[in-house]
Amino acid sequence: MTAQGKITASFDAAAARADFPILSRLVHGKKLVYLDSGASAQKPRQVLDAMSEFAGTDYANVHRGVHYLSGAATDAYEAARRTVQKFLGAAREDEIIFTKGGTEAINLVSYSFLAPKIQPGDEILLSVMEHHSNIVPWHFLRERQGAVLKWVDVRDDGSLDLEALDAAINSRTKLVAITHMSNVLGTVTPLKDIVARAHAKGVPVLADGCQGAVHELVDVQALDIDFYALTGHKLYGPTGIGALYARRAHLKAMRPFNGGGEMIREVTRDIVTYADAPARFEAGTPPIIETVGLAAALDYLSGFDRAAVKAHEQDLYAYARSKIGELGWARVIGDAPGKGAILSFEAEGMHAHDLATILDREGVAVRAGHHCAQVLMERFGVGSTTRASFGLYNSRADVDVFIAGLRKAREILG
Repeated sequence: MTAQGKITASFDAAAARADFPILSRLVHGKKLVYLDSGASAQKPRQVLDAMSEFAGTDYANVHRGVHYLSGAATDAYEAARRTVQKFLGAAREDEIIFTKGGTEAINLVSYSFLAPKIQPGDEILLSVMEHHSNIVPWHFLRERQGAVLKWVDVRDDGSLDLEALDAAINSRTKLVAITHMSNVLGTVTPLKDIVARAHAKGVPVLADGCQGAVHELVDVQALDIDFYALTGHKLYGPTGIGALYARRAHLKAMRPFNGGGEMIREVTRDIVTYADAPARFEAGTPPIIETVGLAAALDYLSGFDRAAVKAHEQDLYAYARSKIGELGWARVIGDAPGKGAILSFEAEGMHAHDLATILDREGVAVRAGHHCAQVLMERFGVGSTTRASFGLYNSRADVDVFIAGLRKAREILG
């Protein structure tokens, strides 16, 4: 049963798959097997229809007009904020800032929260499995203000060394910036424990939730986390929209990120005063249609029994992991206990791009490269991997086509 705003007691992947129009198309004459949801998930009809209907009937600019359509658009925009608030378990809707995506959300924290606090020698603590979106903004502070990036390793199975992380937090640490779920390893980090350990030493924590929010239930209050970033396009929603959760006490003290319309209280020739959050951090005309799409995507995903969806994805991963283990020539990168449904591997004698190209000719879409995680690639001594990432619409039949494609690639590339 597909999501229509009603919680189900189980999960029917075949029925869910029917919600995604693109999955019925052919690629190179073959039925599409889409195993690249970790990069960007496909969009269900419910999201596409919500965006189209809003654009066709209620669209106008938000917050600025007194006419009917502006009011209707503003209501839809702010309702979307409440949807994100509920999805993340935030206490207040004004703790949700709309951004262009997870990348901008992390950059916002870097510029608005941390940059004013950084002195030369201050430390930012990261793990080696971070996506570049959760590395480069901190490099800006290293280059420009003398911050020190301090790295926590992962074990050979891809699990986080929590004790090493705890030991690395000291009086110079200004922020722990950690992924909720690795986009390469699938490792799910123990966020609640990390936050507790960091807070015990007076250090705030930011989580990159771009993968984690898709596969894990998130409750920012229960986690007691300071910042949580997500992006819409991995959550079965549109591109160009994401959100940052930030504790209200932080937001009240943070400087604006972008300047322009909407984020001001008053502008004169000599002074400018700023609006309160969230408006302070949402300068200019926002991606209004995409925001409506994000809300529809979160409603869609929340309409399922999330535990049943996760069990389905875990079954797919376990099945694929078993099948790829039978090949004898694929080295899987990341086998951490409790990991998410992401399978990254190095194929003996085959470049990841060549392998992905052959799989594409079989209708199978995977990701090949360093996955914006070059620090992690260096840790495991590889230049690139092939990655299959599973979504709620995938099936064991998809895995079988994937494995058959790998066998064919082996015959071709030898």
